[in-house]
Amino acid sequence: MSSADQDREEQSLDVNLLKEIAKKELINALNSVNGAKTLALDATLAGPLGLVTEVALLKIYLFHRMQDQIKRHVKESRKHTYTLLLVPRVSTLVSRILEEEGVLGEVSISAFNLQFIPLSDDVISLEYDNAFKELWVDGDETVVFDSAQALVSLQKLFGPFPQIRLEGLVTRQGKLSQSAVEPVLSSSANIDSLIILDRRVDLITPLLTQLTYEGLVDELIGIRNSHVELPVSLVNPPAPNTASGSAAASTSNAPIVNVKKDAKKKYHLATSTDPLYAELRDLNFSSVGRKLNAVARRLDEDYKTNLQAKSVAQLRDFVGKLGGLQTEHQSLRLHTGLSELILPLTRTDVFNKSLEIQQNLLASYETSAQIIAIEELISQGADMQIVIRLLCLASITIGGIKTKALESLKRDILQAYGYENLPLLLSLASPSLSMLAPIPLPPSAPQTPKYPFSSLRKSLRLLIDDNPEALEEVENDISFVYSGWAPISVRLVQCIAQKGGVLSNPAEREKGAGEQSKASISKVQAHPIVGWKGFEDIVSSIPGETVQTVQRQFDETGSGNPPMSANLPLREQTSTTVVFFLGGCTYTEIAAIRWVSRQNKGRRFLIATTGIINGASLVESMTAGGRSGEPKVGTAQ
Repeated sequence: MSSADQDREEQSLDVNLLKEIAKKELINALNSVNGAKTLALDATLAGPLGLVTEVALLKIYLFHRMQDQIKRHVKESRKHTYTLLLVPRVSTLVSRILEEEGVLGEVSISAFNLQFIPLSDDVISLEYDNAFKELWVDGDETVVFDSAQALVSLQKLFGPFPQIRLEGLVTRQGKLSQSAVEPVLSSSANIDSLIILDRRVDLITPLLTQLTYEGLVDELIGIRNSHVELPVSLVNPPAPNTASGSAAASTSNAPIVNVKKDAKKKYHLATSTDPLYAELRDLNFSSVGRKLNAVARRLDEDYKTNLQAKSVAQLRDFVGKLGGLQTEHQSLRLHTGLSELILPLTRTDVFNKSLEIQQNLLASYETSAQIIAIEELISQGADMQIVIRLLCLASITIGGIKTKALESLKRDILQAYGYENLPLLLSLASPSLSMLAPIPLPPSAPQTPKYPFSSLRKSLRLLIDDNPEALEEVENDISFVYSGWAPISVRLVQCIAQKGGVLSNPAEREKGAGEQSKASISKVQAHPIVGWKGFEDIVSSIPGETVQTVQRQFDETGSGNPPMSANLPLREQTSTTVVFFLGGCTYTEIAAIRWVSRQNKGRRFLIATTGIINGASLVESMTAGGRSGEPKVGTAQ
């Protein structure tokens, strides 16, 4: 690791503190209930809690109808004391429901303030499944309050946000920006700003098919709370025979398994236990095979070299390295098998037709033909979420769909997939989302401003051709995550934190440069945070509000100090920019922000979100009921 990378690691925020705080608060909450306890856990909390503590060590029952259980126990004269821990805070609504059910007097109500959960060393999440739907379909702004409280807790732990930049949020009284500007004690942690992005400023990105390794695993298999369900034969294979046979040979013989028929086991995708995951997760999937082959060859050489050791000292060194080699070998085997699961799914006609439609819509190429292609997917019986994603993408990029064609498509969807999907279509067409808009709008419909797709595509340099001459440019730009399309959300982050990356990319600067100078060209000193300067017109064209706030710090005596100057040049120190996605973010956006972070000296990013999403989960959340469950924890003594 270079000295610059070491400095970056030393000055990064230790988000594992959030995990320790959550674990401690859970223990304190459980200890506040005297005697032996049985934890009755809402199923939606099992995953998030598993990221902060060893849930398997607790005696747990999962159920949703707690009040029925209490009634039965009272009827059977069982002597229990019930304590209900609400996450993340006490809810008047829950108290009212318990009162209506006639069990409020039997229950003590308290709170377990579970907030940001670390998913990796640069990603923290509230792990809310339905934040987008609750906020923009149901009109429930609870998630705004919870997000604001979590951000306040974050700056109390790591230091204040000297600047807050918010784009796109329109809520009553600007709750999120106001709540995040509470006076805080000064801190030695160097956070230069907080960037808050409302998911609606970029609805295009989650509708697209993610093309990074981690993104495709999420799209095609599913990642939930950093866990993926895989065949047991992949997760728990027989121990490799290191005495004979090379790493490359054993990897090439990894079994091809059927992800639907084989028994499943959850696997935690974590860089702390999986040595290859950090190298693979953000790669475009087209590069994963080459990376796995390179690792296999390296391990093969390591085994051969070390097995030729003759002296006692050499043998001792080999034995010391053997555990690491075996761990890396197992990681290689697992990801090779996982790639073999994904590859056939990326070669289906529907998958490739969907990608073709996406690329054509992003390029505004023969848009009428793309609508016809979507109709053909319906007739072929493609998954509904694929059809809905493409239809919404067409509406946003074109600026709406002709009324006659849209009504015909809606009718086909209801007939093909069921009339229970009518609420979904109505939600997508609601003025708060406008993801399915007719052309022209009915006179009685609210006249909402159209999303400025065409102008953003040009001004933010969103689309890069995928011809061979542009390949180097794609690989040296955030657009690698979609093979030529740059996420609008991350371009907006670059407008604040890496302005040069919006106007051009390192590939263009490196053309004609010698090998010795390329490294110095590709990684430049991070410029000071000066807001949207230079991109004001672009940002103002996006529907929603743009808010910029500068905080004052307060020392321990309570006296005010001038705001931390984020405008001073960054030289020896490394600062952290926090990017918060209200309504969820995708794995591709995380990969793109990590790419931006690698290009700068002196700045790293901490990605915060209400949850990890993709197009399928967005559609699922807006179907009737969505992912069910009000998060709550109950303990019974």
